[in-house]
Amino acid sequence: MGIKGLTALISEHAPKAITEHDIKTLFGRKVAIDASMSIYQFLIAVRQKDGEMLTNDAGETTSHLMGFFYRTIRIVENGIKPAYVFDGKPPELKSGVLSKRFEKREEAKEEGEEAKETGTAEDVDRLSRRTVKVTKEHNEECRRLLKLMGIPVIAPSEAEAQCAELARGGKVYAAGSEDMDTLTFNAPILYRHLTFSEAKKAPISEINLQKALEGFEMDMSQFIDLCILLGCDYLEPIRGVGPKSALKLIREHGGLAGVVEHLREKQTEKEEKAADAEDGAKKKKGGVQVPEEWPWEEAKKLFEKPDVVPASEVELEWKDPDIDGLVQFLVTEKGFNEERVRKGAEKLQKFLNAKQQGRLDGFFSVQPKISPKKSKVDNAKSKGKTVKDGKGTKRKVSISSRHDDLC
Repeated sequence: MGIKGLTALISEHAPKAITEHDIKTLFGRKVAIDASMSIYQFLIAVRQKDGEMLTNDAGETTSHLMGFFYRTIRIVENGIKPAYVFDGKPPELKSGVLSKRFEKREEAKEEGEEAKETGTAEDVDRLSRRTVKVTKEHNEECRRLLKLMGIPVIAPSEAEAQCAELARGGKVYAAGSEDMDTLTFNAPILYRHLTFSEAKKAPISEINLQKALEGFEMDMSQFIDLCILLGCDYLEPIRGVGPKSALKLIREHGGLAGVVEHLREKQTEKEEKAADAEDGAKKKKGGVQVPEEWPWEEAKKLFEKPDVVPASEVELEWKDPDIDGLVQFLVTEKGFNEERVRKGAEKLQKFLNAKQQGRLDGFFSVQPKISPKKSKVDNAKSKGKTVKDGKGTKRKVSISSRHDDLC
């Protein structure tokens, strides 16, 4: 689900935090990608002309494998090294949200059956996509595929949290996910749309957390509070509080503790007034409603200290693909075209082994404009010459060599 309304808030209040890129400009980057989100995305998007998921002759779903194989090759061809992070066992606090998702899928199934009798083809397709569920088998097959492709695979508790940890720890440049809660887990850089198909022609969206915090005029603790108030995977949002009012409340009260106290006081006052009115029962239902059980402190702890493998203990290694293993799995077992699989494996082997070209932004930084006099002094530094300063005094300029001039 991610964080409701966060993208729009960043666009409005911290526009400098979002930049867009063509995938070709991201060469040389290592990215930790939320695999669980990608599986779901592929099951929905990679379909046949009739709208049904791809299957082999045995009736087994192959949309997820097709998506991972060809989209990963596209990423690698563009000079990016992906590492995929899978979800493990979810925290207990997430069980409520997961149960509601299950209920919605069941409702969609029932509506889908009715649509087959009375609805349009578009209705059937829409409801069919709402019933998609990522299974344990989907996860296992994707892990097997990626390992055969020579791509690193990690499976902790929360995929978004682990992606953020790897980016924060310097193992990768960015976290790749469609879920905005990756930022709530303190990912310094988030890439979105990285695994989208070329047909969508969607640019890669880069979101810089530090610039977002500056735009919101918040610290990280307040940002987490904002995300919880907006509505996250651990808690439902407070009814009656939209994105704009959530931002305003956090700014006015300094954090979620003050916001909850303020809203509960207002709610109590309103209920007392409504109790004295003839239509009190009707009034009581409207307005802001803070649930009696709303453990935001527990949710905040999950964002601040998630169950992840420390980046210092993770070694990401990209290997040569196991071509024979890929042919056995994709061609023999899943019915893929052998020629295409072999060509794809050759591309992986070529680009994963290629020495990556250094990025210019890794060597140079933008320097402020300097005056001609200062430029003369700087030029003399490199030659160890004696020059006159602004007051006409001669002085020796020594040669200096600094590592940060090169990195």
